[in-house]
Amino acid sequence: MSDLKATVQPTPQGFHVEGYEKIEYDFTFVDGVFDISHTQLADCYKKWGRVLAIMDKNVYSLYGAKMDKYFRHFGLELKVHQTSIGEKAKSIDTFLSIADSMTDFGIVRKEPVLVVGGGLVTDVAGFACAAYRRNTNYIRVPTTVIGLIDASVSIKVAVNYGRYKNRLGAYHAPMHTFLDFTFLRTLPTAQVRNGFAELIKISSCAHLQVFDLLDKFCEQLIETKFGRADNAPAEVRNAADFINREGIYEMLKLESPNLHEIGLDRVIAYGHTWSPLHELIPETPLRHGHAISIDMAFSATLAHQRGLLSDGDHRRLLNLFSRAGLSIDHPLFDDSVLDKGTEAILKTRDGLLRLAVPSPLGNCTFLNDVPAQELMDALRIHKAIAKTYPREGAGVEAYVDSSDTGYTEYDTATSVNIAAKAGAFSRPQGLELGLSRDGNRDLGEDYGNNYTTSSTGSLFDKAEGVIVNAKELSKGLAKDLADTCKGLQVPA
Repeated sequence: MSDLKATVQPTPQGFHVEGYEKIEYDFTFVDGVFDISHTQLADCYKKWGRVLAIMDKNVYSLYGAKMDKYFRHFGLELKVHQTSIGEKAKSIDTFLSIADSMTDFGIVRKEPVLVVGGGLVTDVAGFACAAYRRNTNYIRVPTTVIGLIDASVSIKVAVNYGRYKNRLGAYHAPMHTFLDFTFLRTLPTAQVRNGFAELIKISSCAHLQVFDLLDKFCEQLIETKFGRADNAPAEVRNAADFINREGIYEMLKLESPNLHEIGLDRVIAYGHTWSPLHELIPETPLRHGHAISIDMAFSATLAHQRGLLSDGDHRRLLNLFSRAGLSIDHPLFDDSVLDKGTEAILKTRDGLLRLAVPSPLGNCTFLNDVPAQELMDALRIHKAIAKTYPREGAGVEAYVDSSDTGYTEYDTATSVNIAAKAGAFSRPQGLELGLSRDGNRDLGEDYGNNYTTSSTGSLFDKAEGVIVNAKELSKGLAKDLADTCKGLQVPA
């Protein structure tokens, strides 16, 4: 919601307009947003008597029945537009299909669209809302760690266009964001780990107490899905709740004065200088959390070499990445990647490096005067250090599979069993977790490890100006997935 105040003054040549827009929106923590005992979401739609929801297909497969029951209980008619996941669907075509659904629904000015899913879904649907009648309200329900911790904080919305990532977009705040961490019960461990990196990012540069808790409970937080898994210790659950709340609060405090990114020195850009190239240079791309972890770890080594980060803080940070199973180096991270990444980010950051680094842990400083030779020297030192760590600095489940690319969807049996195990509803007697017709186990981006070898079409990369064809990825991706499938154990 916004309130615009402006003044108009005559000038010798014409007029001068000066305006200030008030932006306000809310966040609500609620466990079980679709439980009928919680009226907060339904209350937002009572005025309208109906709901248009834009949803990730796999999230709908898991929670659609519960969601439908929720809105029917409150006398609200629900219409769902299901959309695919993955970068291939972050497109103008998806954007237009959402706009068409809004037209077919007859969305009324000021009536909020409900957007449910991970960051990709909220990006595209949010942009559709920003463009539809130039400003349509929406409400977000993020369902992944990155969505809950990171994407929910920003008001940036966008689609990919041409050869560029997020080339068309807007700054469009939602009316309300509901933060329901029980969605993590159905999130695979690989994706929990992926989001863990974003919490290391904000805490190492802005919130030492959160960093201390991440350090203390690292493995347990990942294993118990931030305390949401069955039988998670109360101490871990309490720590997770504090971490999540404080992490979001800290990012909001940092970003709220700069929602439109007028200021380019951004603390939350730690780990986002060379990471766009890290994500796609490998034959099979790295997951976002692993890419930014490599970037953060290297940046920390550079800060250590400059005397900005103590030996203890440096080792403590790298140790946390390693314990979490996050990458701290990659064989393809070399001088060429360093040079190309630096050249690209200088354009994005208006000619300055603006490299955010922790100094000391829990605080941040920015580096601009870093010559190329210093960067290369620091990289060689960093690689030597990484070799001393488990897996020689490589991450666990670091590479995307077909679930991240959005080429597959849940089958019914899989959806029922995952949701039942997470407590979304009871599994019908005799229904067990099955395989899809082609023999592959079909799970989705945010709710299970997906094993399939059919990848066609194109994926936009995270680095500006580069596009990766999924057919070119399929050879290496298929091998990785096939190797994984050999040892696949289907849970009860």
